[in-house]
Amino acid sequence: MTGTPATLTWSGVTARRMARHALAEPAAELDPAAVAALLCGAHAQVLSAAELSIGRRIPGATRASVQRALWQQRTLVKTFGPRGTVHLLPAADLPMWTGALSALPSPVPIHPEGVRFTPGQADDVIAAIGDALADAELTVDELTEALAARPGRWAVERTMDAFQGKWPRWRQLTSTAAHRGVLCFGPDRDRKVTYANPHRWLPGFRPADGGAALRTLVARYLHAYGPATPRHFATWIGVPPRYAAGLFGRLAGELERVELDGEPGWTRAGDTGTPPGPHRGIRLLPYFDQYVVAGQPRERLYPGPAAARALTPSGQAGNYPVLLVDGVVGGVWHQRRSGRKLAITVEPLRELTVRQRRQLDDEAALVGAVMEATPTLTVGTVAIGPHA
Repeated sequence: MTGTPATLTWSGVTARRMARHALAEPAAELDPAAVAALLCGAHAQVLSAAELSIGRRIPGATRASVQRALWQQRTLVKTFGPRGTVHLLPAADLPMWTGALSALPSPVPIHPEGVRFTPGQADDVIAAIGDALADAELTVDELTEALAARPGRWAVERTMDAFQGKWPRWRQLTSTAAHRGVLCFGPDRDRKVTYANPHRWLPGFRPADGGAALRTLVARYLHAYGPATPRHFATWIGVPPRYAAGLFGRLAGELERVELDGEPGWTRAGDTGTPPGPHRGIRLLPYFDQYVVAGQPRERLYPGPAAARALTPSGQAGNYPVLLVDGVVGGVWHQRRSGRKLAITVEPLRELTVRQRRQLDDEAALVGAVMEATPTLTVGTVAIGPHA
């Protein structure tokens, strides 16, 4: 687009994101899958964090609501999403996600010769994974046995360095198989992870066309997290910045350049409106909530001492649950569960007002309700993270 770029303020952008993330007001009209859609997936390496991330955005929802959507209703899928990390994604969006993720450039091989697969070998192993999971939910060991009988023993040689032992070779393709749509998570069995084929629950499912899927994904991302730059998108999805710049260039006709307090960024074309006033309020977000993982610029979202307290030394977001104050990180918190009791400790980075303290009480009660536990709240130092 041509002409003078629209001018946005950080205050307006924060208010817009809080509204679009159902953090300004809970979204009574949405179910867990719809919430996962508006977040562009819920990070689920720690499943209880994903349950809180989704559940806190729906009035009256609990972790059981998310579990039902995942394991009974099958409207959510637990699989490998952006950056190869575990996410809960809407089942209805799985064609888009698999189409987009499988169209992204492959990461630079990190395994040495003799351990990594050739492209042809990878295709054979991924096809075998899909076949093995077509009618069963298998643990890692069970899937290893099945693959030994399909492509052959070469696919399951224990050659991958992992922790204090060796993993079978096929495990380097786990996220790739998920991105191609032949693997997702099944329910845990006796505390063991199982894998399944999403085709079992989604008849007719197949990945969407890569180009169309990427176009949709960029639009979804900018709706939730715009304005953003190609570098921001690259960090979130896990691709080289140059690739992201080229992608934004190809979609230039669908995007609009704006200025965020004088800095350039992109939104979907015509999507430059913000709420009339700033957001005010206290919120507790769990580990790896997408609002802070995908939200940029990082220095705005984690202002001043928040960056030192709530980011890792490398600048990674999400490793510590955060206290939001007026839509930006203003502290950290921790929860410790014992049976039906939940001890919540919150460490604000500056003194809270009387009104904010009342809101914090409400937030602790909300966390307890979602996690189906009786909460107690302590305001004090949290013994996690940098400078604890």
